Amino acid sequence: MARRLLVVQHEPDDPPGWLGGWWEDLGVELSVVRGFLGEPVPQRLAGTGADGLVVLGGAMGANDDAEHPWLTPTKELVRDSVRRGLPVLGVCLGHQLASVALGGRVDRNPTGRTAGVVPVALTTDGMGDPLLAGLGGSLAVHFNDDVVLDVPPGATVLARLPDGRPQALRFGLRAWGVQFHPETSPEVFADWLRWERPHGLEDADREVLASVEAAREALRSSWAPFAERFAAQLD
Repeated sequence: MARRLLVVQHEPDDPPGWLGGWWEDLGVELSVVRGFLGEPVPQRLAGTGADGLVVLGGAMGANDDAEHPWLTPTKELVRDSVRRGLPVLGVCLGHQLASVALGGRVDRNPTGRTAGVVPVALTTDGMGDPLLAGLGGSLAVHFNDDVVLDVPPGATVLARLPDGRPQALRFGLRAWGVQFHPETSPEVFADWLRWERPHGLEDADREVLASVEAAREALRSSWAPFAERFAAQLD
């Protein structure tokens, strides 16, 4: 029987990307629910045929349920999946939604936006983590204004940003959140910049985009094994 992931997507320009392609190459089927199109997000995986859950990123905040009502069932889906010990991966907003759902706090980062490629700074716990072990120092794409300010009870910090905020968390035995975007190619990153600068990129934007483009192969070589490790959690 094929392994299957339920993927919650929040925006058209933040797709499963590289992660989705790598998982499909491994024989993992993706069932993508697009909340922004009004597709209903289930509150539990039972009955969906999925073996695990992935919650992607988006520009909205983790507490913006009033404006984006599918965030509420997404949080319940995360809570239920973590409680049941199912494989869960939250990416950027997904990481923040999981943190809020499990009792943490998310808000604007007091030190400002993180954008571009940032090395993964593993903690001691992260060095022994089944998903992140050996990836310390690997470059990862970031594009976020919000961060986890208070870690959920019982969660483990696996990596930290330069300002000390969580860069990766483990919420349970098979549940993780990463503040970065292992799924994002330079092309997708460029789309995000252009969406914010419809009248043309500024010099600083071009420099950041060039750094992401220069890291293309390093990003792929780091995060393809990460995708494979998460897929192994579905067995």
